[in-house]
Amino acid sequence: MDMAAQHPTAALLLCEVVMEILSWVPAKPLTRLKLVCKSWNSIISHPHFVKLHLHRSPKNAILLFTRTPPFPRDEEKKWGLVLSSVESFIQNPSSTLDAQENRRSLHVEEDCVVGSCNGLVCVAILGHPINDIIDIWFHLLNPLTGFISENSPCLRVNVHTAFGFGYDESSDSYKVLTLIRDSSGTVTAQVYSFGGSSWKTINSFPAFPFCVEDNGHFIRGTLNWLGLRNPHGGHYDWAAVTLDMLMIVSFDLKSDTHKQILLPKGIDEIPGEEPTLGVWGNSLYLLHDYKKTHFIAWQMKEFGDENSWTQLLKISFQNLGVERLLSVFIFENGNIFMLRGRHRFEEVFYDRRDNSVKRINILADNSYLIAFDYVESLVQPC
Repeated sequence: MDMAAQHPTAALLLCEVVMEILSWVPAKPLTRLKLVCKSWNSIISHPHFVKLHLHRSPKNAILLFTRTPPFPRDEEKKWGLVLSSVESFIQNPSSTLDAQENRRSLHVEEDCVVGSCNGLVCVAILGHPINDIIDIWFHLLNPLTGFISENSPCLRVNVHTAFGFGYDESSDSYKVLTLIRDSSGTVTAQVYSFGGSSWKTINSFPAFPFCVEDNGHFIRGTLNWLGLRNPHGGHYDWAAVTLDMLMIVSFDLKSDTHKQILLPKGIDEIPGEEPTLGVWGNSLYLLHDYKKTHFIAWQMKEFGDENSWTQLLKISFQNLGVERLLSVFIFENGNIFMLRGRHRFEEVFYDRRDNSVKRINILADNSYLIAFDYVESLVQPC
């Protein structure tokens, strides 16, 4: 007679002890520890353990990059993923991006990344556009475990479409959102919950992002965009944009509703170029230029509280060694910013803690770089 039959309470306690210990082990070794024995495989595969492990996994420690080949696309250089620790990338971005062991495949050339959440990557599969109309499908990928979900139902959209991806904790579901702008300037949202059978239409979305490549920024169950109030989005002349036309829209994935987030009160004139949003940890950031001579960063310290907007820094382009505000990434709780340098292949790292500036060439192969926050996990939704 085995131990479980003789001492069921002791066996249960042993199982709980093993679960507690394993929940602190990084995700990658856990995929191998599943092979130790059936009981460990059962523990590690259990949904409760997967959630517990995700909760205890370090956040904001890994970056996921997508790299695109030169246009027109080279058949031998397809879309792909690069995974890197934040520390490694900041210390040596070039070797980190080029290291073969950091690369993952997206399987087909037409795939592109929409977002990353809880270790899952939302991938869009793009058909070939015909008269600016395109068929699109979405699926989920876990780069660590190799899990790939079934495709979403096909959605037919025009090329003026923006995307967002996030997690609704209340329903334990992952959702992708598309914003579709028609020729009249009307914006309609379509929401799909993975595992479902259809798309849900949300009419009268109040704004459209400056650029369709600007994916929604996920934070605390919401997707957030910075854009222009309807019907100004899409084709516009920035020189004619006024401050009251700017709008931050926050979409709640639980209720499928949206609301406006007010800009910081300290912004009293339109920036010289389009501002951008960013997320690091539980904070929302607004980044913009001032008179095309300075870089300004705002942090919403308490997400949802418009009175918590705080100006983190204001620094001249001359001190940074940049000429325009392009492609800003945020690291280390808003302490490190990466900006595009004076020439095409130069990136500038600015650390506001010691006011240091580091310039590095990292895009010498003409690849186009997009970064997402990422955490390694065992999540495999139904």
